[in-house]
Amino acid sequence: MDKIIYYESSPVFYRIEGDGFPVILIHGFAEDGTIWQNQIAHLAKSYKLVIPDLPGSSHSFFNAKLATVEDFADCIQRIVDEEKIATCVIIGHSLGGYVTLAFAEKYPKKLNGLGLFHSTVYGDNEEKKAARKKGIEFIKRYGAAEFIKQSVPKLFAEDFNKKHPEIVNELIDRYNNFNPGSLVSYYDAMMKRPDRTRLLKSFKKPVLFIAGEKDNAVPIEHSLQQSYLPEICYFHVLVDTAHMGMFETMNLSNEIISDFLEQAIQ
Repeated sequence: MDKIIYYESSPVFYRIEGDGFPVILIHGFAEDGTIWQNQIAHLAKSYKLVIPDLPGSSHSFFNAKLATVEDFADCIQRIVDEEKIATCVIIGHSLGGYVTLAFAEKYPKKLNGLGLFHSTVYGDNEEKKAARKKGIEFIKRYGAAEFIKQSVPKLFAEDFNKKHPEIVNELIDRYNNFNPGSLVSYYDAMMKRPDRTRLLKSFKKPVLFIAGEKDNAVPIEHSLQQSYLPEICYFHVLVDTAHMGMFETMNLSNEIISDFLEQAIQ
């Protein structure tokens, strides 16, 4: 079921799939809710899935006033209120993980657990900020379509690119009409987000980490360091996988998420 709410006077789109305990899936940078297509097919049999397009992605209007991950977390809370959700589990991919952590900081009582899928509690270091600034300059100079064409293949492991070019190319085609202002705004939000190590140390509910062995965006050593922070942690490494485990290691990712949800909602 497709739905729209208004947040800060702008339409925000989300989908509802399945029935049961609520699970919110938040997409990453330069994506939308369809990035979870393989997980939706698997999880909707047992859970009520809430899959938003973050403001500026796909069907959700770009509002320049919504410029931080905290703003996006408030937008998710608006959906939670609309759906009358008492508690839920949120799983975020990359940027979606940063939004999930911001939500956990602001609305901890709403969560039975959270999942970081190729994501991190660490803030950007200077090297990472410099890389994002280069990305912004590329978008401004060449446009969103060329940026997507160049960046999407780098999210996948080299072997996956060779074996499944049709999947990579389909994602390039799917997202090549992205609003360039949205991409710049997302980059800016990621650069400004704080380190949330302290949050994870104090979070009492289960935390899921899904890390990619070959992930250049979120290095495996960073994920390993963070796995010791939460009181209750479920940590998984996807072998021969980069930043897109929902495609690269689909079946195992689905099993990991299902197992985690069973534990988190007990």
